[in-house]
Order: sequence, then C-alpha cells, then structure tokens
Amino acid sequence: MSRMTRRNFLGTAGIAAAFPALDGHAARAQTRDAAISVEKNVVFGKGGDMDLRCDLYRPAPGTEKRMATIHLHGGGFTGGSKDALAERIRPFAMRGYLAIAAQYRLAGQAKWPTQIEDVKAAVRWARANATSLGIESDRIAIVGYSAGGHLALMAAGTQNRAELEGRGGNAGVGTQVAACAAYYAVTELSPGRDGSASVLLPDGSDAAAHRAASPTMHVTKGSPPTVLFHGVADTTVPLESSQRFMQLLRDAGIATELHTFAGAPHAFDSMPEAASACALLADFFFDRYIVNPRSFPPFGGGRGRGRGTV
Repeated sequence: MSRMTRRNFLGTAGIAAAFPALDGHAARAQTRDAAISVEKNVVFGKGGDMDLRCDLYRPAPGTEKRMATIHLHGGGFTGGSKDALAERIRPFAMRGYLAIAAQYRLAGQAKWPTQIEDVKAAVRWARANATSLGIESDRIAIVGYSAGGHLALMAAGTQNRAELEGRGGNAGVGTQVAACAAYYAVTELSPGRDGSASVLLPDGSDAAAHRAASPTMHVTKGSPPTVLFHGVADTTVPLESSQRFMQLLRDAGIATELHTFAGAPHAFDSMPEAASACALLADFFFDRYIVNPRSFPPFGGGRGRGRGTV
C-alpha cells in the first residue's frame, strides 16, 4: 500500500468511525440502489406510426411509495433521449418512486403539439396500468429537464385538455398529474429576431402560437404543486425563467418551491451529487404534498407560545 493510499484509507476509516450513522446511511443507500430493477423499452403508446417506449426503474421491495415519477429528457427538442436519464432518475427509485423515463418525438420527427401529446400518452398509460405498476392512480408526478421541463410544465398546466390529448393510446383515461418538478425549464417560447418560428413549432407560427405553447400561459388555480430547480450560473436557460414561473404559481395560490444552486451551470444535475441532492428535495416536496400530506405548523410570528426559542 502506497503512502498516499494509506493516508486516504486512514482518513476514510476515521470519518466512518466518527460518523457511523452516515456510514450506515451510505450502506443502506447502496443496498437500495443495487435492488433497483430496470425494465427497458416498454411500449406505452403510439406517436403516429411509431411505438413510444419507456424505461421503468422500480424501487427496492419494501421501499415503495406507490407513486410514479415520469421523467422527460432535455436536448432542445431536437436531441437527447430517455437513455440519458438513467443516472438522474435512479435517485428517485432509491427513494421509493417508480421512475419512468419516457420517450417523446423530437422536433425533427414531428412538430408541436405532438410532443405534449406523447407526454400525455405516457401519463394515461401509467394511470391505466397503475395496479400492475404498483402505484396509486392519483399519485403520478411529471418531471422534466430543460426542454423536458417545458413539457412537464405544459402537461401540468393543460391537464385533460381535449385539443392536446392526442391519440397515443388509452383514450378516455385522465391526464391529470399530482405534482410537477421542472429542472432549468424553458418556460416561454418566442419567434426568432428574424420572425422565424421556434424549432418546436411548425414553420410560419406566429407570436400567438408561441404564447399558446408556453407554460407561462397555462398556470391556473388548478395547477398541481410544483418544485423548480435551477443553476444560478445557467447561461442556456437563465435563472429568471424559473423565478418568473414561480411567481406565477404563487400568484395562483399553488404550492411551489424554487431551489437554486450557486455557481451551477445548465444541466448541473449531470453530476451524481447534484442529481441526488435534487431528488432528495423533490422527495421531501412530493412526500409533503402527495404521499403523506402535511403542512408546517404555525410558528406564531415570534409571539405567544415558543417566543424566544430558536
């Protein structure tokens, strides 16, 4: 054993001895991660003539919260795939959620509104198959990253809207979602400076069409609890995108949180530590509003009972 290796070993052993609870927690987490089962390329619907597929990450037996999180990848609507989500969504499965990485058609394959139709097909499939999936049909959350964040927020804001449901399968099943999580999401679409349409929309789409495809236009009092994540140093989708959206949710009386991360760029959760931290925060949010609903107790505003305590 080299001197450097010995030093690292002794340092690690010292930390483990000083914090046995943390060491035990890490061991339990590794056990839960190893017990996650993965089922790839399950067909959940149709996108035109194309089979739409998803990957299922099932939590370890005995840890299930009987709630699904449907995850939508980023890529600017022109790239990316469900396969890129594996390390981002395993932390959700580790915390007891059935984590579903869902495919949707890219802008090069079909234009709007086919993308939101595909997302709604995934929600209907999960609800229609709730029993076999081991979830409650009213415990489905939608989670998206960047462009996928746009789709997640759109799905949350347009629940059961007939003109956006599409024909992807399980007709008549509801597309309401219990909660939403959006990472560094695109919340507004607008034409280019030369008047050209967003890559997502058909050529010739005007400003009104861009507004109609923007999540900011679909926040209502019926929107579900929503948690947002954004890096302060994001130059691809500025932080203000999520800040404005949170304010819209607050104005509508919707339960919401925004978690920002100093120095973090776009897609910061590609780092495992960040992905795990965000999943923990999302879990805390979902658990309080969906799995085990509860609210913070009244603090008394510094008066009466509890006055003078920290």
